[in-house]
Amino acid sequence: MDIQQLFAEAAHKEASDIHLIVGFPPMIRVSGILFPAEGTSILTDDSAKELIYSTLSAEQKEVYETNKEIDYSLASAVGRFRVNVYMQKGTIAAAFRLIPQKIKTIEELGLPDICHQFVKLRQGLVLVTGPTGHGKSTTLASMINMINQNRATHIVTIEDPIEYVYPTGQSIVSQREMHGDTHSWNVALRSVLREDPDVVLIGEMRDLETIQSAITIAETGHLVFATLHTNSAAQTVDRIVDVFQENQQVQVRLQLSNVLEGVLSLRLIPSLSGGRIPASEILTATPAVRTLIREGKTHQIDNIIQTSAEFGMQTLETSLAQSVRSGAISLEVANAFALRPEELGRLLQRTV
Repeated sequence: MDIQQLFAEAAHKEASDIHLIVGFPPMIRVSGILFPAEGTSILTDDSAKELIYSTLSAEQKEVYETNKEIDYSLASAVGRFRVNVYMQKGTIAAAFRLIPQKIKTIEELGLPDICHQFVKLRQGLVLVTGPTGHGKSTTLASMINMINQNRATHIVTIEDPIEYVYPTGQSIVSQREMHGDTHSWNVALRSVLREDPDVVLIGEMRDLETIQSAITIAETGHLVFATLHTNSAAQTVDRIVDVFQENQQVQVRLQLSNVLEGVLSLRLIPSLSGGRIPASEILTATPAVRTLIREGKTHQIDNIIQTSAEFGMQTLETSLAQSVRSGAISLEVANAFALRPEELGRLLQRTV
């Protein structure tokens, strides 16, 4: 089986990922579950290298052989892939994330209605958070494309690598890929304000420089979307502040309290009907939330979320409880994903 056949099988089965690792057959992930691709055998170093190298340019091969890992994007007949090639136990390996050709709408993804409010904003910082593989990039693409289709703006994305490619809409879209279109995050983020953007997508706020830049861009009157690998809204605020030196944290809390508009923390949950559905925690930046951020009282944010449904907020447990009550997911699965299982139990008891 060649790489294009693997791509075709992954697309046919609506897989999210393909894994190529020496000592295992090619594996594909469908609805969160890994299993061997049909008609494949265990990969040797040579067969894995042949499959993976068929997707690399000469320059990319040189980068991989020098750095022992590389990120890049790849277009194929079935769609785009985000690829990470790496070395494990002295042998080549790769993970291919399938990026669907069509960008689904907020409704098609089953995302909360608050996303419609986020895309109507003219400035501020909107964060989509959660573990790897739980729909952050897909959610951001859906919101960015809604802006693209409905508003005449200049959208600039900075990604590593480019994932979704946006169709022609009312906006113009500049998509910048790390290494291919710019040498570094810092250079790209410093340059973005000279590119006359209205909306900026930062693929990941990964360190002090990218976090600082995201806040600055939002402060200067732009709408900024970004992702962060955190488990909850309160943890997201703490992660941002804790990246800075202690003597800078008071100033950062003030800046963040002024620019943050919302945090959407996502999980993809195995459903009883097959596939996965989203569950979400939502934080919106009410005056009470801004005060807690400014005063460093982030431990109280969870209480605000629990009591502020009228402002569009909800806990992850509220979202999970709704899915259990509707018969979409099992109680066992909901408990496994809950951050506060006792809160989930209380919510479900109220409806018994």
